[in-house]
Amino acid sequence: MNTTIDTAIASDYKSSAQRIRVVTENWVGQEIFCPNCGQLKIDRYANNRPVADFYCSNCKEDYELKSKQGETGNRIVDGAYSTMIERLQSTNNPNFFLLNYDLQNFEVKNFLVIPKHFFVPEIVEKRKPLSPTARRAGWIGCNILLYDIPQTGKIFFIKDRKIEPKEQVLENWQKTLFLREEKEITAKGWLLDIMNYVEKLPSKEFSLEDVYAFENVLAQKHPDNKHIKDKIRQQLQVLRDKGYLHFTARGQYVRV
Repeated sequence: MNTTIDTAIASDYKSSAQRIRVVTENWVGQEIFCPNCGQLKIDRYANNRPVADFYCSNCKEDYELKSKQGETGNRIVDGAYSTMIERLQSTNNPNFFLLNYDLQNFEVKNFLVIPKHFFVPEIVEKRKPLSPTARRAGWIGCNILLYDIPQTGKIFFIKDRKIEPKEQVLENWQKTLFLREEKEITAKGWLLDIMNYVEKLPSKEFSLEDVYAFENVLAQKHPDNKHIKDKIRQQLQVLRDKGYLHFTARGQYVRV
């Protein structure tokens, strides 16, 4: 995998935004394989397609590309808030490619994919409406809150300029596909919450009591549920059954 972005193909474009779009999309089309099935190349949709930028002709997965200079940060600017929320409820919600590049030498610093099954309304932040004097007055955009996505939902192809083995990328993708079996958004949100808090624990080995420490914050996120500890145990059981966790002893777990 070549981490250098070819800028020559955008020499005819005057807009810097257009040049960045053209060269990053070209790089992805040349270098990135499908993380779902491993096909060596993915294809580009025609420009201005509203849902996605790339697709795999083999397994039909869709991908939307977001590129950013400098550090990736905790938020990714996306499109209309209402459109994003509608997409979360649909079957054509794409996976997200995130490309972080160095403008000085046009080198890819980080490239990762966030599978679509990690997207729930809680990670979508509504931005303030555009001012009355703006060309699209009242329009409301959104941000994707990366810090609310479990680390297992951030699958790196390139991390800090280091290329990850293809086999590891494919394995990491397969590890969480069980989340697609959960069609109900609230139920999926619970699983993602527990995954997120389990990952925040200092060790891969942890106890039920360690997860109970998040009872108050979970109660605030899910005010309609009056049995938080019961729900925690239930979600740990699901994650164990799906192979995300291993049960080692009574009340004791290890993250795989």
